[in-house]
Amino acid sequence: MRATFGRFPSGVIALCATDMRGDPIGMAVSAFVNVSLDPPLVGVFVQATSTTWPKLKERPRIGLSVLGAGQQASCRQLAAREVDRFANVSWESTDHGSVFLHGASAWFDCEIESETTTGDHQFVLLRILEHDFEAEQDPLVFYASSFHELSSLLRTN
Repeated sequence: MRATFGRFPSGVIALCATDMRGDPIGMAVSAFVNVSLDPPLVGVFVQATSTTWPKLKERPRIGLSVLGAGQQASCRQLAAREVDRFANVSWESTDHGSVFLHGASAWFDCEIESETTTGDHQFVLLRILEHDFEAEQDPLVFYASSFHELSSLLRTN
């Protein structure tokens, strides 16, 4: 089933915030969906067994960074267990605690709208409060269990 699902290319998103001490916490997800323009909503699917999600969902705001071409190492690090996920990762935070990775192709500053159990994942609906993008930065693409980069010739503005 995983190999079949893997035939659908997706972007990779970093979900990050600062904890009570101001230290970054975060994770990578590849199941992301645009939900609505009005109101502005996006959704992510988080594994029900995640040990990071319970920490993130307690934060008032969560930053979503659409990882950019060249950020494969950052993605692997954010997905790893038992490591400092932010070692050598360039990031910044907002006054509200959202964390954004430098080099991303787009950013969404969000708050949780709702959370629903869906099979072995949690579907998290997020309300977008602010957003921005880098027009010259192509996204990182995950396809067939590996990372790929779009050719800038394919980019449409």
